[in-house]
Order: sequence, then structure tokens, then C-alpha cells
Amino acid sequence: MLVKHCVISALTRSTSHSPSSTVLRRQQFLVRTLCASRTHLPKLIKAMSSTSEADAESVLRTVTPTLDPKRHKGQAGKIAVIGGCREYTGAPYFAAISALRIGADLSHVFCTKDAAPVIKSYSPELIVHPVLEESYNISLHNLYVLLSGFSEEEKRKVQDKVIGEVDKWMERFDCLVIGPGLGRDPFLLECVSKIMLLAKKFNVPFVVDGDGLFLVTDSIDLVRSYPLAVLTPNVNEYKRLVQKVLNCEVDEGNAGDQLRSLAKQIGGVTILRKGKTDLISNGEIVKSVSVYGSPRRCGGQGDILSGGVAVFLSWAKQLKPDPGSPSESPAILGCIAASGLLRKAAALAFTKHKRSTLTSDIIECLGESLEDICPAS
Repeated sequence: MLVKHCVISALTRSTSHSPSSTVLRRQQFLVRTLCASRTHLPKLIKAMSSTSEADAESVLRTVTPTLDPKRHKGQAGKIAVIGGCREYTGAPYFAAISALRIGADLSHVFCTKDAAPVIKSYSPELIVHPVLEESYNISLHNLYVLLSGFSEEEKRKVQDKVIGEVDKWMERFDCLVIGPGLGRDPFLLECVSKIMLLAKKFNVPFVVDGDGLFLVTDSIDLVRSYPLAVLTPNVNEYKRLVQKVLNCEVDEGNAGDQLRSLAKQIGGVTILRKGKTDLISNGEIVKSVSVYGSPRRCGGQGDILSGGVAVFLSWAKQLKPDPGSPSESPAILGCIAASGLLRKAAALAFTKHKRSTLTSDIIECLGESLEDICPAS
């Protein structure tokens, strides 16, 4: 029994590196030989193959483009963050500036008028569009509206104006990040719903995080069956998704299979479940990323991740596709690369700052961490 236990443990660990089919067949034969029974073999094989540890550094090397002097501005990525309101200005900044630090050429932020001056003051590198509207802003324009609420016709006119401003730019973007610092104003969320539909019309990928997940959880059809959608829930956001879509509680003992079921139920969208180990699935495969990492859990790291997924997804789309391999999905590759890089940058920042590590410190380490894996020259 001891030999059997040790062999199974060793094989389970070894399969975390995505073995080839030949290697897997040899492992299965070895298990059959030593165990002298096939009673538990199907369960063992399922455990060995259901969730595998992704080689994040290898994916980063594959996805990250070389720096070519023949390329022009914009070819390395044009990212847009949809988020930022009067209460929250840090999150959209973190997502947008992280995209630039990783290597995107241009980073836009579409936010409310109140948030725009604040976000602009953080960095001149960002292109800030003060076009989103909140309910209270519209109400202040008219005392009657303030007292009785604005009519459906007035709402439609304002929404059309907002969508029109975003529509001018949509075709230029390689990926959107929807949700950082968005808030939960009902009118603002209605506008963002229409922006998501517009993105789908133009086949623009989008990453949904923060309050964008609050919107999507209540309106799953916004992302259902859209293969270019990526959801990046934290523990509480994931719990709400599972309860809403699967009508059950989170099952930590069967985390990989439950994540696969959730992604499949939403029509094959990609979900990156953030945690001590990040789990990623598109309803077909499940990958995990557990390398590096930091014990410091300062707020804003999820915003770095969402900006990173947007960049790496847009880069992965430029790779030569391999239809026969589901692991080659640009969304899956983008999630693996962003997760691995964030974890490495967080670990590096922690070695420098320990307990005082802030999200801005991690952002400063993104370039150094990527350079260590993918040297620019």
C-alpha cells in the first residue's frame, strides 16, 4: 500500500506539467501494473488529467512579441478600460497603467466626468475620456428631473450620446477591461451593458472585473457564448456567479470540475478564478497557476491582473492559431501569462518592501519581471 500511495502521489505531481499523451499512457500502465486492480483506475486518471499546472513562463515567452523597429505605434496593443466614477479612481488607473508597463502601446480610460481630472492627474501616459454618466449627474441638469426622475426618452438620449462617444473608438481597440472602479449606479451600468453589446458587435475581446462582474452576474446573457469574454472573479464574486448560474454553493473539494461546469454553462467564456492558486477554464480545459506569489494582499492587484489579461490576450490573438488544441485559446493563454507575471512581480515587490508593499510597487516590478523571462534584446 505504501508503494502504491507513493507512486500515485508522484504521478499526480508529475502530471501538473501537462504530460504528453505518450507519457500519460506509460503512467497509466505503471499504475495498472503496481496496483494489480483496475477498480479505481478511472478516478485516478481523471484526477491526474482534470486540472494541470500551466507552464506560465513558457506561455509568457510564446505570447510576448519581440520588439521590432519596423512596427508602428499601436501594433503592440491598444487597450481601453471602461470604469472610474466619483468614488473610485484608483482601480481604472491601475488597470490602464499596468497594460502600458507590460508593453501595450496605448491605454485609454472611459470614465465619468468627475473621475476624469483625478485619473488624468495620476499620469499623462493615459488617454482619458470623460464620457460616462451617472444618475445624479443627469438629475442635476433639471430640477424637475431631480424631483420626479428622468423620463425613458431622456435616458435613451443620454445613453445614445455615451454609446456614440465610445463607438467612435471601438474598432481601434484590441481589448477592453470592463469594471475597475465602475461603481453600481443603475444608469451607468445600463450604459456599460450597451458598451458590451457594442464590443461583441465588433468582435472586440473584453475582460470583466470588479463591478463589471456585479453587472454580468445579474445579466449573464451579456457574456453568454461569447468566446472572447474573460471573467476574473475574486472569492466573493465567484461565489455569486456559482450561486446564480449553477444554483449551488462553491465546492472547494471539486474546484476544477466546478469551474469547468460554470464556464461551460455560460457558453464557453473563459473564467480566471483568483486565489492562492489561480484556476482558469473555458469549459473544456482547466489550468492552474500557482508559481511565485506574495503574502501581501493589498487592494488593486486584481486591477493589475485585468490589465495584464487584456494585453496578453491581444498578443495571443496575433499568434498562428491551432484549432486542434483548446489550450491554444487566446483567452486561456492571456490568463496564464497575466497570472504568472503578476505573481512574479508581486513576489519581487515583496522582497523589496515586505509588509509595506503597495499595488504601485508591484506595478513598478512588472517590467523587470517580464524582462527576466523575456529579455527585450
